[in-house]
Amino acid sequence: MKGRFALMCMGLGVLYSATSCSEKKEEKEEQVKFLVTSPWQKDTTITKEYVSQIHSIQHIELRALEKGYLQKIFVDEGQQVRQGQVMFQIMPMLYQAELKKSQAEAKFVDLEYQNTKKLADNNVVSKSELALSQAKLEKAKAEVNLAETHLGFTTIRAPFNGIMDHFQARLGSLVDEGDLLTTLSDNSKMWVYYNVPEAEYLSYKAHAAKTDSAMRVKLKMANNEVFQYPGVVQTIEADFNNETGNIAFRATFPNPKGLLRNGETGSVLMTVPMKNAIIIPQKATFEVLEKKFVYVVDKNNVVHQKEVVVASEMPDLYVVSSGLAASDKIMLEGIRKVKDGDKISFTYQDPKSVVSHLKVYSE
Repeated sequence: MKGRFALMCMGLGVLYSATSCSEKKEEKEEQVKFLVTSPWQKDTTITKEYVSQIHSIQHIELRALEKGYLQKIFVDEGQQVRQGQVMFQIMPMLYQAELKKSQAEAKFVDLEYQNTKKLADNNVVSKSELALSQAKLEKAKAEVNLAETHLGFTTIRAPFNGIMDHFQARLGSLVDEGDLLTTLSDNSKMWVYYNVPEAEYLSYKAHAAKTDSAMRVKLKMANNEVFQYPGVVQTIEADFNNETGNIAFRATFPNPKGLLRNGETGSVLMTVPMKNAIIIPQKATFEVLEKKFVYVVDKNNVVHQKEVVVASEMPDLYVVSSGLAASDKIMLEGIRKVKDGDKISFTYQDPKSVVSHLKVYSE
């Protein structure tokens, strides 16, 4: 009996000890307090990114104006050319012969006119006959001008300073009138086109009306580097696309180093004003299947997982377009230590104080 009693006492002691440790552990867990804050609501500007197409300010096709063999090529593919520089020569012999023929005819008609004029001055022939002779002379001179023009068309010159594209016809090729020879691009300035949704277009117009100045934008190139020269929005198309709800903007970028070329792609970075924007720290969010979530604390101190939609990203901050209200309380730290439905103890920190301790703080 004594042994059994001792064994019972020992068991009760172990049970008491385990219960005491469990209670202490639970008490310790209850004492953990998490840091909670609220979204910061303020007027701000965000940077929107738009897929864009880059075009030369002038980009034209150079075509043969006359039929003939391509006799000479004075330039090379990818070469910079100057306005007026000779680029191609189509065999001119036929047109040179036509010019000489028309010049000879014009000279013959001119002699006839001079003789007729002398006779008319002496009243040998009538004035109408003199007028007819003069008309023949004018026609002959016009034929000379036409022949000179056709001959001039056999020499193709650069209409402006630019850069050559690849050749569409090779030396010795027989080209017909209108055949494409190459293209020429003036890359001193570039036109960058991008599409803007209707709501953002309205915000842009309201902002532009207040500032009374053209909006400056930046260009992110295909290698994710930002082009060193900013551009200016100069043109907006007249109509919205009814299928997409977008309208096309055109920004002009200087290109003094010739880095940008016709046909490139990139992204325009445009600063868009936002009124009463909802701003939260990035560290308050977590991702599930490429969607962003936060933990919202309700009035009973219970956390609930809630999806948010990010409108713009800044260093350490997200601008949220939907999913949160300014009055919500969100977990700032410890989001990996809780799960949906947990009840927590927390310490509340003012959102302005939270943001001021991050790397970026924008008034």
